[in-house]
Formats: sequence, C-alpha cells, structure tokens
Amino acid sequence: MLKNLKKLYFPLLILLFISCQSQEKKKAADTIYFNGDIITMSGDQAEYAEAVVTNDGKIVFVGSLAEARKSYEIQNKSDLNGKTLLPGLIDGHAHFSSFSTQAIGAQILPPPDAGANNISALIEILKAWNTPENRELTGWIFGLGFDDSVLEENRFPTKDDLDQVSTTHPIMIIHISGHFAIVNSKGLEVLGITSDTEAPVGGVIRKDENNQPNGVLEELAAFQHMMKALSPKSKEAKKKFMEAGQKMALSYGYTTAQEGRAMENHEELAKAAEDSTFKLDVVSYIDYMFADPYMTSEWNDKSYKNHYRIGGMKVTLDGSPQGRTAWRTIPYLIPPEGAEESYSGYPAIPNDSIVKSIYATAFKNDWQILTHANGDAAMDQMIRCMKPIAEKYGNEDRRNVLIHGQYAREDQLDDFKELDVIASLFPLHTFYWGDWHKQIIGDSLGNKISPTRTAMDKGLKITIHTDAPVALPNLMRMIGISVERKSRSGEVIGANERLTPYEALQAITIWSAYQHFEEDSKGSLEVGKLADLVILDKNPLKVKESEIKEIQVLQTIKEGEVVYEL
Repeated sequence: MLKNLKKLYFPLLILLFISCQSQEKKKAADTIYFNGDIITMSGDQAEYAEAVVTNDGKIVFVGSLAEARKSYEIQNKSDLNGKTLLPGLIDGHAHFSSFSTQAIGAQILPPPDAGANNISALIEILKAWNTPENRELTGWIFGLGFDDSVLEENRFPTKDDLDQVSTTHPIMIIHISGHFAIVNSKGLEVLGITSDTEAPVGGVIRKDENNQPNGVLEELAAFQHMMKALSPKSKEAKKKFMEAGQKMALSYGYTTAQEGRAMENHEELAKAAEDSTFKLDVVSYIDYMFADPYMTSEWNDKSYKNHYRIGGMKVTLDGSPQGRTAWRTIPYLIPPEGAEESYSGYPAIPNDSIVKSIYATAFKNDWQILTHANGDAAMDQMIRCMKPIAEKYGNEDRRNVLIHGQYAREDQLDDFKELDVIASLFPLHTFYWGDWHKQIIGDSLGNKISPTRTAMDKGLKITIHTDAPVALPNLMRMIGISVERKSRSGEVIGANERLTPYEALQAITIWSAYQHFEEDSKGSLEVGKLADLVILDKNPLKVKESEIKEIQVLQTIKEGEVVYEL
C-alpha cells in the first residue's frame, strides 16, 4: 500500500515543483497595456502588438498577451478597451516656451481655433481679456494668433485699432506667424519707438502717411521686444505660465517638446528643470546670438537633466511666407501694403559671411544646427553657405535641419539630400494658408508648398511640425492635414505631396526621435526604450482621413507615469 502511495504522490510532487519554479520565473512589472490597437511604429509598415509591459519607466515587453501574462507578475492592468496606444509624440519643431502665452493670452486666433475673424471681434476679445488679474501677469495686455489673411478686412490691425482697447495700458498682439508684433500707442511709448527710431537690419518699423510708427513691427524689429510683453513678472506668474504651457503640451500627447529658438528664456527653462517642474522632456535650440554662454553650459548635452537639455543651435535666415517676409527669388504677386511691385521679401542676415561664420561655429563644435528658411532665396543662401563649411569640417551624422522650407524648389531638395539635411516641413500651412499662398505666389507654386512627398521621394529624411504657437500644438490635426492637404475653402493643396497616415505618424514619432538623436530611447514601442506612451480614442490608420484631425488624446504617459488624462 505504501509503495502504491509513493507512486501516486511522487509525480504530484514533481508537478508542484515545476509549477513553483514557473511562478518563480515570472518577473515583476508595473503595468501591462492590452485589448486595443497597439501600433509599435518600429517598421516601415504598421505593426501591431497584443500587449506592452512597462517597468521602472521603460518598456520591458512587446508581444502577445499570453506571453506577457506567462512571463510577468504585473501590478497594474491598463485595459485599452479598443483604444489606440502609440509611442509618445515628438513634434519636429515648436516653441515650447510660448505654449504658455498661447494658453494664457487673449485667444485671437481665427476660426476654427478661436473667433477673431475680423478686427472688431479681435478688439472685443482683447477687451474681455483685459482684467487687472491678467494684466498683472506681464504688465501688458497680450494675445497671440491674429491672421491678416483671414481677417475680413485683409489687413494688419494698427495702433489706432488697439487704442480702442486701452490707451493707458500697453498692448502687444502677435501675428499667427510669430514674425510680427503690433503695439498700441502706449506700447510704442513703453518700447521707446518714435518716428526717429531706426529699424534693425532684418526688420521693419511700419510708418503711416505722416511718418509716424503705426504700431506694426516686422521680424527683428519685433523679436527684440516680444519678451518684454510676454514674460511673466512674478514668481507666481512664472509658475502659472509654466503649468499652463506644459498642460497644453501634454494634452496633445507630447512626451518630448522642442523650444525651437531659445534666447534669454533658456534661463527660465533651466530654472524650471532645476526645480523639477517638467513632466515631459524639453529640448532647446539656442539662437545663434545667444550661443555664448549658453552653448558652453552644462545643459548642452545629449542627456537630459531633470527633463531638460540643449540640443543645438538655431539660425533664422528669413521671415514668414504668409506674412510675405519670406525671402524669395521672384516677387510676390500681391506685395504688402506700401511695398513696390518688385518686392520679394528680405533676408534676416544679408551678409553671407556672417551666415558662414555661424555654420562654421556649429560645425567646428559639433553642434547640431537648425536653419529657419521659408523662401527659396533664403534656402539658396543656406545651401551656398553650408556647403563649403561641410566640406571643410566634415558632415557625418550631424543631423542638421531645415525648418519650414515652404517654398523649396526641387533642385534645392537635391542639395539638401547631398548635405544630409533633415527637412522638417510644415504642412499645416495647406489648411491655414493654402488659399492665401495661391493668391500671393500663384496656383502652380502654391500647390508645391510643404513638399513632403517630393522630399521623401528624393531620399530626404523628413519630420513635420506645428511650429506652435503659430498654430495650436494639436498633433492629430497636423496628422490629418498632412494626409488630406485641404485648405480652409476645402481645396486640395498639392495632392501629389500627401503623406499616408502611417508616414505622418512616423514623422512625429520615430523620425522626430531620430532628428533629436533620441531614436535609441524614443519613437517606437521596443524593449529597452522609455515608457513614453500616448492613448488615443481612435486609430489614425483605421478611421476616415477626414476624421483623423478630430482624434483626441485620452492619456499621456511619461516614463510609465500618467501625466495627463482627459
């Protein structure tokens, strides 16, 4: 009898031992994501996984749900309930420091983003915003996003218009391009601008028929004054600004944001990092005029310190195409008010030797450099100045970037391919200003703005961007518009330049990670990468193209922590 019992229990003991061993082999993990469309973004075509497991801020498993359950003892289960999981989103170019001013300031964007469709509406919006509490933030009445090409009057507001809001408090409003500022009479007084004030090289102070400043400041005449009106004054105001800007970024799925032209505001960003303020990564590109001392500081590093770092340098060669300050080789069909028929925009830095010295500084120090160039004349300058510097210092894996490139010619795209320049393009223009481009440069050229498909066909690496606060930092809207390329009027602007939904997603995930030298840690759902994730209410690859821009971010997760929830 005892012998038979031993025969019976021995196999059971073996099974129990194996079972215990199996349990012991399970690894601890924080969270599993499952039961939805999990797009890994790790291949040239869409690839899906059943489950993603994260632990200690990183992805530890991507694969089948059964294997995940077998291999991991998981603390938190995130059932996607059919929603879509993607890697965290990375805009190819934006101005993170200004997200806060866009979030807090008077909402003077035109429809569909806000209600400033004429100057009267703009004035009423500013009046409603003009409260002591709001003025206390910076000392100014301010707003971002007016668009003369959409305003019913088709003109810039002037100091006389803004004086209807207030003559006792300074006012500054910023054009949707970010390249013009308009101030009221009190603003001109505070800034010390009179009829005798000379505009800086690369800028214009517009005058009326009596040779008095009319309040409109262009390009470098505007940039030098913007910080005065848009910078918070108190510690409390700074905190409010930072919280508002960061919340806006997170609400659109950013886990990495770019400050695409940092000047003195780098110090505020560095202070925010030191205070452990950031819930997402912020990478800054320092304006060349502020390279010393910022580019030699501890912040210029491939690694983040408390979610902040300097990624490289920025140079701006011209202005805004929709504002008609982009520098072209041929005249605009409709010149700005007061300009001659031969007007073709103008350079920000007329002297090539200065541009070459800027590039030489970047190449010599192995600093990545972003170049803002919209008009083809500006891109000609970029190419002829960069080529000899690249030949002198070598050009391997520098990942220099063309920012915007709205009016790029095909021969210039060939040159950028030869220079191994990444083209970060701005196809949101096709919706916001596609109709306007066709008026100011003509139908045939208007259909070639933001040449994303042509650039890809020529073998360039590309990303796409919102340039926020020029547009809202709504990355799903950008995806939808990159795919549809429809203008405000519903006309298709360059059907041959459309991206597929998957390509557009690549451009704000893995391709943008590459642009920032971060493809080893971000941009796709792969083991070892950061657990930077975003959950969407719909799958951009499965809805109608017209529905992509309405997709909402439900959750943003940074290194495994939920940092935003709708």
